[in-house]
Amino acid sequence: MSDVYDNRRCELGEGPLWHPERQQLFWFDILSMQLLTQRDGAPWRWQFDEIVTAAGCIDRDRLLIASETRLFTFDLETGDETYVCALESEDGSTRSNDGRADRQGGFWIGTMGKQAEEGKGAIYRWYDGELRKVVADITIPNAICFTPDGSAAYYACSRAKTIWRVALDADGWPADTPEVFLDLSAEDFAPDGAVTDAEGNLWNAQWGGYRVAVYSPNGDFLAAHDIPAAHTSCPAFGGPDLSTVYVTTALENLPPEEAARSENGMTYQFDSGAKGLPEPRVEI
Repeated sequence: MSDVYDNRRCELGEGPLWHPERQQLFWFDILSMQLLTQRDGAPWRWQFDEIVTAAGCIDRDRLLIASETRLFTFDLETGDETYVCALESEDGSTRSNDGRADRQGGFWIGTMGKQAEEGKGAIYRWYDGELRKVVADITIPNAICFTPDGSAAYYACSRAKTIWRVALDADGWPADTPEVFLDLSAEDFAPDGAVTDAEGNLWNAQWGGYRVAVYSPNGDFLAAHDIPAAHTSCPAFGGPDLSTVYVTTALENLPPEEAARSENGMTYQFDSGAKGLPEPRVEI
């Protein structure tokens, strides 16, 4: 059973990140160009002038944030921004989407067409001062996450309803041909954001499915956790012992009668019965 963690209704809630040092959850409302959190139990937000979608922890006070045109560091205490590198800044028709830090200190970030044009997206990795494209010709990149030992990465295309797994080398770069991990093409929902737990199981938010589903490292279905909102978008492990799962949801593309339901767009939490891993730091 899930409970409401934050009742602000996001047009496109995404990118939940539990900061291990601050013991604080951050997430985004992509289409509202906002970074959201709670401070002392009260809602808090930062407003940006362009789309922001995903983040990784650099240290206690700084996040690496992906926007529609760049990667930049953001100081949570002062609000100062420092430019890191461009991200398809020459193409005004694309934006960033799902992203996550890897075990080697890198940061993976997907891009997509603002109208979800077929094959217009890509997935990049920031590592050791370099931004390199690692996946090309993808439509809606999602489910970026990593095995507990950092030996493999997962990613999805929500349009293709497929999650892939790819082996990584010691520095965290793809080292082999990606293999299909889950083919959900027969389902009436799509894979969205994902995270792995300490046992290597993959927890996938399923857009249109009212749930977060759990799959073993072999791709076997283990369980589903119901969420009152239709468009579950991304999970994150958090809380003092990393056993709570937080789930963002979205209003985007819901029929009017469904969008009118107050449960949609809120951020939820539930006791997972599992244990997550602390999000690794991004090296800048």
